[in-house]
Amino acid sequence: MKAIPMILAVLGLVAQPGFAQPAPEGNAERGAEVAAQCTACHQADGSGKHIEDGESWPRLAGMNAAYLAKQLHDFQEGTRQNAAMAPFANMLDDQQIADVAAYYSQMEATTGQGGADADKATLERGQKLAERGDWSEYIVGCASCHGPGNRGAGDVAPGIAGQHAGYIEAQLQAWKAGSRNNDPQDLMGSIARRMSDDDIHAVAVWLANQNAATE
Repeated sequence: MKAIPMILAVLGLVAQPGFAQPAPEGNAERGAEVAAQCTACHQADGSGKHIEDGESWPRLAGMNAAYLAKQLHDFQEGTRQNAAMAPFANMLDDQQIADVAAYYSQMEATTGQGGADADKATLERGQKLAERGDWSEYIVGCASCHGPGNRGAGDVAPGIAGQHAGYIEAQLQAWKAGSRNNDPQDLMGSIARRMSDDDIHAVAVWLANQNAATE
């Protein structure tokens, strides 16, 4: 008889300790209601904000839903920290997280900002790092994980083309400093630590000026 609860758990009919429950399916229409509290920073169109010499808020429009949901859960659990985001994330239950992630994932990706005045050498360095990396410094190219055109590859490697330069730069600096570490196997941290500040700036401004939409 002891086998029956285990069988039911495998079939998903009862919850058992040690068995991960499937994530709820997101509903974009409900997510629009949740997103109303996000617009002050992430804007009504999900485009976010680029702020020179200040905190930039990421574009959410067109991002992978599962990736967005994971980040919100990470803010809740403290494995990713941000003083502004944590209170908002903690207000949401699992269904609301799935809904708001679905909502943003179905929005049209917007263009990134920052780096429009970058010089040619900076942009060329940024393009090299983003597309091919620099094996002399053991820096893996962004596209190796983030997919063709750096537009994302599944729910682990988000689209970073067309993301705001200030946000990309801040996240790379956070991984470099160890204040962000919610990536698999410290992959981003190990790459960021091999990058100079100039490298981080260069790849951020180049990516910000790329097309985020899938061709």
